[in-house]
Amino acid sequence: MMRIHRYYAVDIVNGPGTRCTLFVAGCEHQCRGCYNQSTWRLDSGVPFTLEMEEQLIADLKDQRIPRQGLSLSGGDPLHPHNVPHIRRLVKRVRRECPDKDIWLWTGYEMAELSAAQREVVDEIDVLIDGRFVEAEKDARLLWRGSRNQKIWYLRQPQGDRTEDHTAQRHANQRDPQRARREGTVQHQ
Repeated sequence: MMRIHRYYAVDIVNGPGTRCTLFVAGCEHQCRGCYNQSTWRLDSGVPFTLEMEEQLIADLKDQRIPRQGLSLSGGDPLHPHNVPHIRRLVKRVRRECPDKDIWLWTGYEMAELSAAQREVVDEIDVLIDGRFVEAEKDARLLWRGSRNQKIWYLRQPQGDRTEDHTAQRHANQRDPQRARREGTVQHQ
């Protein structure tokens, strides 16, 4: 069973708009300077139960506080132990909440993902990849902690969202060198 450290039903920090955010347990990378060191151990936190999953889905569907999507962080959602659970969760979100976007942060880089990890990535909208590198830390970066990390926009946004990240993605599509400098990548 996957374990989690924290679930935020309403979050405005970890991705664009108002979101549900899940911090999972387990990380192989153990990056120096990581602000979430308590999430590294797979046996830390609490079990992610079916009741918690049901609540997350209900929160995403809640119209009193509309959420733009789901953010998955940790620890590392793509830790091999977490992959089957995260894959099931993102498939369920896609099926039951098709208007919601899914963002995922991982220490793995796109090029090193296993086939099972790629199955998860195939279901999400945005991937922020790469280990946190303390020497490249930059507090001015949006959605990332260090300059080596990349933002992969994997799907077209739903509807007519005009969030800053969408405008940035379109600007970077027109200027690929800018995208490389800023660490944002359009992947299709």
